[in-house]
Amino acid sequence: MQCQMVRHISSDTKNSRKKQSLFLHVSWNRDQSLASCCLSSERLLSCLLVKAQRPSSLAVPAAGEPGLWTSQGDAEVKLRMGESGLAAETPLTVNQMFTLAVERYGDYKALSWKEGEQQKSLTYREYYQSCRTAAKSFMKLGLQRYHGVGILGFNSSEWFIADIGAILAGGFAVGIYTTNSPEACQYVAENCKANIIVVENHKQLQKILQHHLSAFVRALQWAEFMELGRDEPDEPLDAIISSQKPNQCCSLIYTSGTTGQPKGVMLSHDNITWTALSTSRHVRLKDATLAQEVVVSYLPLSHIAAQMVDMWITMKVGGMTHFAQPDALKGSLVNTLKEARPTAFMGVPRVWEKMQEKMKSVGAKSSTVRRKVAAWAKDVGLQTNLTKMNQSGRTPFSYQIAKKLVFKKVRKALGLDRCSKCYTGAAPITKDTLEFFLSLDIPLYELYGMSESSGPHTISSPEAFKLTSCGKEIPGCKTKLHNPDEEGNGEICFWGRHVFMGYLNMPDKTEEALDAEGWLHSGDLGKHDKKGFLFITGRIKELIITAGGENIPPVPIEDAVKEAVPLINNAMLIGDKRKFLSMLLTVKCQVNAESGEPEDELTAEAVEICRKLGSNATKVSEVASGRDRAVHTAIQEGINRVNENATSNAQRIQKWIILDRDFSVTGGELGPTMKLKRPVVAKMYKEQIENFYKELATPTTPDAPLPPK
Repeated sequence: MQCQMVRHISSDTKNSRKKQSLFLHVSWNRDQSLASCCLSSERLLSCLLVKAQRPSSLAVPAAGEPGLWTSQGDAEVKLRMGESGLAAETPLTVNQMFTLAVERYGDYKALSWKEGEQQKSLTYREYYQSCRTAAKSFMKLGLQRYHGVGILGFNSSEWFIADIGAILAGGFAVGIYTTNSPEACQYVAENCKANIIVVENHKQLQKILQHHLSAFVRALQWAEFMELGRDEPDEPLDAIISSQKPNQCCSLIYTSGTTGQPKGVMLSHDNITWTALSTSRHVRLKDATLAQEVVVSYLPLSHIAAQMVDMWITMKVGGMTHFAQPDALKGSLVNTLKEARPTAFMGVPRVWEKMQEKMKSVGAKSSTVRRKVAAWAKDVGLQTNLTKMNQSGRTPFSYQIAKKLVFKKVRKALGLDRCSKCYTGAAPITKDTLEFFLSLDIPLYELYGMSESSGPHTISSPEAFKLTSCGKEIPGCKTKLHNPDEEGNGEICFWGRHVFMGYLNMPDKTEEALDAEGWLHSGDLGKHDKKGFLFITGRIKELIITAGGENIPPVPIEDAVKEAVPLINNAMLIGDKRKFLSMLLTVKCQVNAESGEPEDELTAEAVEICRKLGSNATKVSEVASGRDRAVHTAIQEGINRVNENATSNAQRIQKWIILDRDFSVTGGELGPTMKLKRPVVAKMYKEQIENFYKELATPTTPDAPLPPK
């Protein structure tokens, strides 16, 4: 492809000075139907090199001993070293960890993906050399030390190479969510002072160009971009690499910004390399020289959970990462799982819920005999695994039969036949979904952490597993419950080498998150049982404080409603500063495979539920806002059952409504990991919420439900 240059100079009316911008556009692309500048036979990388108004170097940190935190990108921090065990391990930079992996696993496959029907791969040695070449290309293009390289695209080898290349070259690797608006992309780019932005395709490029119209634009294929650095001398790169320290920042993870502007979580080399070490030991991953671990990369790499699992932990043990297709979450994931047959798999709750819905839908169409066998096997599976969980009793013979007849077949159908470690995290998961998979002999091990703890803090494991618990701390970390109440619920605080450096350029926010002793305050409420298992009981910012002063965590009530009424897909409890509780509900519907938008058609499972209730509804619009009497009655009866178990009258749901549309990422109600954006939903459905609390309306009770509309 020919390079193209477009030049435009605009005047700065504010200070009457001329200014100009320069963008380098190098795009990687798996979509062959993109703009004509993309060649259909090549995968491309898109980089925007921004040189407008380059800021001077960040302030030099004060001389003397570094503190436990900083908000300056070029500063150092004091590591939370321990006196023994993993907490005392020698700190490493990303380059040091990578070179150790190359020495040990050089000829093992590191990355794998499909192009059409052709399988492609890179060994650890090839992978490292590609990262060095990309680093030299970035340096030639003018990447400045401690400046960001934004990466905006779906998971791929180019994503990994751009990320690590940026780190080796002395910049910050900065993942940007592909679902971000142009304004959100602009904010991240400016906040991290990105002078290079890597984009996947024309669609993502347009988001950046919307706010950078005064620019030179130059387009390069990925191969041409890599060629820039291929013959560059090694010495300048080696000089930067040798100057890097484990206690310096190398990566920025931007929070989703549900309660304000996104914050740039500064992770040091040690945050990444040490967390990868501790986690891999805790979950007992195998070293590749014994048996190579395989993971499938499909969750957004701009999120710490995916990055830690797919890139860093896998590298630590010499595992192989197989890239899914961009439409993984729209239906192709199971096909990829069958091809790659991962040994470990991480899914956010919505992924497990979708699998559950699909299996229930298929099961409902099976013959009577098959359904009875499956029901028997699930009962055996659940009881056997609950017994294992409590570490009592022997495995019954019926379990072996059930395993042969049902469990092995289910695992094979899901592509999880080699998978001994299935994880869930990044958002709350219901007990119903946990028990469903446990009954199929697929225990889901919950993990808990945050971007600010480099990902995991506690993880369940086969040796330490309790339903609805997030397990125990990874080695070398500590948990403290701040200001516990009479039931032992307190704010969960973290300590360890996984605790972040601070928020970039946000000292006030950093001081809110880290106390004077250096403990990270999560904002989550939790408690420990007698055996040290951690249970999350709520989130401080999500706590509903009613007009009567009662504190109510919403998630347990929302989960109870979804369990009592299987037709419900999403539920959001309302009641902060209100006289009583109300709830917004959505029902299970079809999702557009291309756009991810919720549709009006109910899912097959939802239609079947409606039939059993005596309703002929097949669309959301037929049941929304109380339009279907049978559905309305069934939901009210389910809510009545939930209310019967309420710990107080203040915790009873008194009004509710079925919305015309389900929540989604594209709609803005859910974040990239399917977390509910409560402030956004409250704003979107302000009118419906206010209608709950109009003085003329009388709150419903179990004895006096709302009549159908």
